[in-house]
Amino acid sequence: MSFYAIMERYADFNFEAFFDRVSGADVARVLALEKLEALDFLTLLSPAAMDYLEPMAQKARQLTVQYFGRTIQLFIPLYIANHCANQCAYCGFNRANAIERRKLTLEEIEAEARAIAATGMRHLLVLTGEAREVTPMAYIEAALRLLKKYFASVSIEMFPMQEDEYRRLKAAGVDGLTLYQEVYDRQIYHQVHLAGPKTDYRFRLEAPERGARAGFRAVNIGALVGLGEKRREVFFTGLHARYLDDRYLATEIGVSLPRFNPAEGDFQPRYPANDREFVQFLLALRLFLPRAGITVSTRERAAFRDRLMHLGATRFSAGSCTGVGGYARPDRRDTPQFEISDTRDVDQVVRAIVAQGYQPVYKDWDVIA
Repeated sequence: MSFYAIMERYADFNFEAFFDRVSGADVARVLALEKLEALDFLTLLSPAAMDYLEPMAQKARQLTVQYFGRTIQLFIPLYIANHCANQCAYCGFNRANAIERRKLTLEEIEAEARAIAATGMRHLLVLTGEAREVTPMAYIEAALRLLKKYFASVSIEMFPMQEDEYRRLKAAGVDGLTLYQEVYDRQIYHQVHLAGPKTDYRFRLEAPERGARAGFRAVNIGALVGLGEKRREVFFTGLHARYLDDRYLATEIGVSLPRFNPAEGDFQPRYPANDREFVQFLLALRLFLPRAGITVSTRERAAFRDRLMHLGATRFSAGSCTGVGGYARPDRRDTPQFEISDTRDVDQVVRAIVAQGYQPVYKDWDVIA
């Protein structure tokens, strides 16, 4: 049994017909429920539910404060290499793109760690492209052990791995895994992942579960909003998170809503989501997954992110650079994986959080020996 089997149940499901049948009374009925099931969640993702954003927001706000208080956890990404064997149509690191390829040395990684730690940030997300011959496990393990000296929490957003590899990284100090399916629609998945190891849909789909079995404290998933039909994609994201949450009680399951931003290669998504739709998706996820952390990254505009604090978001990146390095040597910032929209530094994001009546959280846990 895996989430793949759950998805198979919906292979012939007619989403358009379902949405056509949803009425305002159906949405109101769902909003009165204490716990939502799959089709209740789908009802809140329907076009009809767009007329109920205010009552959805009120309930989402209440649930978020109940489970998380008025807090926003902060983290910052660090790209240590952009070499990649994959040809993903939407990604700036696409192997077909003529960009400068870099891999940080351990000395450069330590310089980045010092620069980031000086901002007060204590939760780090480490990223790299998929190029095992350039960034082998030994290099990744050494980098993570070094970074763990500077940060309370080190998570990874890297290519999918086997369970034993995740156990090795846990031993190196990693406590969290972020891995986006990118798009749950299998046909579109193969249309946008043209070559490389990432063409293996199922191996990627089941990687978050391997991470949970390996003992990571936190596992974060999501779909890149814009690649597939957006309401279906958010639906499968929520189902995937519920599946993991039901089976791995010791693991904190979270979701992200990364919305497509421009990148090298000028890819144009077929299903872009506007701000109002984005808010609907966030609210529906909060009502379906009341205990799940929800991340909103610097892909979103500063003023828009500030408003999302009141609607269910619990985790923000801040001061982000999406190229390799770029913190110790801002003058060396190169081609980013994607463009960011919120360019505020850490202090500016913290002040904005406080101005909204929320508490910024730099560190929320310690390892007990």
